[in-house]
Formats: sequence, structure tokens, C-alpha cells
Amino acid sequence: MTKTKTLVSVEEYLESGIQIGTKFRTKSMEKFIHKVNPKNGIAIFDIQKVDQTLQNGANFLAKYKPEDILIVCRRENGWKAAKKFAKTIGAKFYVGRYPAGVITNPQLKTFIEPGLMFVADPRGDKNAVKDAYLMKIPILALCDTNNTLRNVDVAIACNNKGAKSLGLVYWILATEYLKATGQKVKLKLEDFIE
Repeated sequence: MTKTKTLVSVEEYLESGIQIGTKFRTKSMEKFIHKVNPKNGIAIFDIQKVDQTLQNGANFLAKYKPEDILIVCRRENGWKAAKKFAKTIGAKFYVGRYPAGVITNPQLKTFIEPGLMFVADPRGDKNAVKDAYLMKIPILALCDTNNTLRNVDVAIACNNKGAKSLGLVYWILATEYLKATGQKVKLKLEDFIE
């Protein structure tokens, strides 16, 4: 068996709990699931597929200038990581409540026109996803086993609920984004985790 190179070690992935899904599995996320734990019914992601979707997501992000990226994260476990990611690359962000009309109503003082919407959870951030879809803005989303891929252009399969998992995901994406855009910055993983 050939060992493929992952963005971080498999041990680091496993330590963060990035592979732990939910008991609920949608049809669209089945292709990323390695197995279901027979004891508790929790779906477990395939680490290689998680890594591949992270690489795809990083490549997709790198096509956009930081000022064209809008990060949205309603889930409190991801606030620190989402903010750190946005500030590191220079993107706009909303953690907590996403303000209605911010990308759909040009009359608002806070109106912005992002080129890409990056959400932590298509379900929790459904209002942002709906607005981005209406405005024909591509959507990158962190998707757990219970998410659907409706209106999502690029999905990163991962545990989008745990603080450690979210911290690792945003840290990897920030690191890969900076590399892809020719910036040499050493980021500390602990700065992204609660």
C-alpha cells in the first residue's frame, strides 16, 4: 500500500476529532464516510477524503483575493478559528449572527459584494448560504455527515462542530492559502483553537 502525503499527519487529524461525524448521514455526504461505529451509530469520515477535500478547498480559496472572501460562522465553537483565519489572510468575516441583507441590499451602509462565501456549516449558516446563492456567489462550506450539499459549490468534509477540529481546519486552510499566495508566515495551531 502506498502512503499518500497528507496536509498534516494522520495522527494530527485523528487527535483533533476531524473524522468524527454525527449519527445522521445525508445521501450527499455518504461518499466521504469510511464507516459507522456499530456501538453508537456515529459516522466516521475517511481521513484521506477529508484531506483531499481540504486540499480542494484550499486550492479553491487561493483563486480569490482576501478582500473578496467573506467568512461566516454562526457556531460558537468556531468563532476564534474563523476570526483568526479571516484576520490572517485579510478577509471579511461575521461570527455569531449573520446580518440580513449585508450582501443583498445595496442600500445598507454595511453592504458588501464578496466574490466567495465561506461558511462553517451550511445548516447553521443557512441565511448566508441563501443570500450567496441568490447573488450567485460561489459557496465553500465545511460539511459534516448531516449536511446536504444543496447550493454548496465546494465542500470540505469534516467535523464542523468540535472546536479542535474547526481550529485545525481553519489553520490548515490559512497555511495553505498563504503558501499558495506566496506569503511565508508561520502560523501556530494553538492560536486557532479555543
